[in-house]
Amino acid sequence: MKLMKRMMMATAIIVAAPLALSTPAMADDFPLVAGDYTTMTGIYIQDGGTVAYAKYLASEWKKNQDFAKSKGWISDYKIYFNVDARDGEPNMYLTQTYPYWPSGAESEKRNKEWEAFDKRTNAQLDAESGNRAKFRTVKGSMTLQEATIR
Repeated sequence: MKLMKRMMMATAIIVAAPLALSTPAMADDFPLVAGDYTTMTGIYIQDGGTVAYAKYLASEWKKNQDFAKSKGWISDYKIYFNVDARDGEPNMYLTQTYPYWPSGAESEKRNKEWEAFDKRTNAQLDAESGNRAKFRTVKGSMTLQEATIR
């Protein structure tokens, strides 16, 4: 039992030592710089739905992305096909790149600007999203942060 406690203590010291030795000066030596965020949403397009979804992306989705870009909310957006999708993986990804997470107050402000721009109610938008479920399924999303080398 004493041996077990000693081993646990030694492990804790070995793990904690680098943290205890780090200083603000060491942080300046970190070779990577945090950059913009990119949200990537995986889309599975149903068989026979590629043209319908492509038309939506080329019209409504693009219009919304261009509006967000004109406001400075995003810096870029892209569409990627997953050429070598494995079983169960999305076959398309939609991305949006932005410099920072908006605060709660800024999100509220953006929502009001978006509603004025879009001129559709939340109920209409929800119904339209449901209609797209006929030819696409959102598989999930993730947010990545770019890191560049100093």
